[in-house]
Amino acid sequence: MNDTLHGTRASRPWRWLLLGGIVLGTLDAIFAIAFWYPKGVTATQIFQSIASGLLGKASYEGGEATAWLGAGLHYFIATTMVVVYYLVARWWRMLVRHPIAYGLPYGMALYLAMNFVVLPLSAAGMPKFNNLPWVGSSIVMHAIFGVICALTARKAIRG
Repeated sequence: MNDTLHGTRASRPWRWLLLGGIVLGTLDAIFAIAFWYPKGVTATQIFQSIASGLLGKASYEGGEATAWLGAGLHYFIATTMVVVYYLVARWWRMLVRHPIAYGLPYGMALYLAMNFVVLPLSAAGMPKFNNLPWVGSSIVMHAIFGVICALTARKAIRG
């Protein structure tokens, strides 16, 4: 049987994109937990902080339910980051031919977009940049996230 007729070939890119979103979201969650846990911040609180983008300060009173909402939002955002790179790379193939050269600045663009557009427009509000170790390590991690997006898009496009 021809794989294309039964949708296998057509769905393959989406499998890679979902996997990329899961990898990106998990790496980001591990990074945040590893950074904040020694400072007394739990994983539940980290995911509640993500839910605060929708719920504001009330997310911290919602217990595990708002933590799960935050986790879902977190993985949705991570997957969206991968999908956006993929969609652009389908038209501009240079993005997949040079995943590091283009992934690194994409990661920087993600950092800027999240901190200066998405968060200020959300119920969470403008982030503070007074914790230099967090800011510096977040910038480095976002650069890595951009490369993950690029490598995932490359695999999704090339198969």
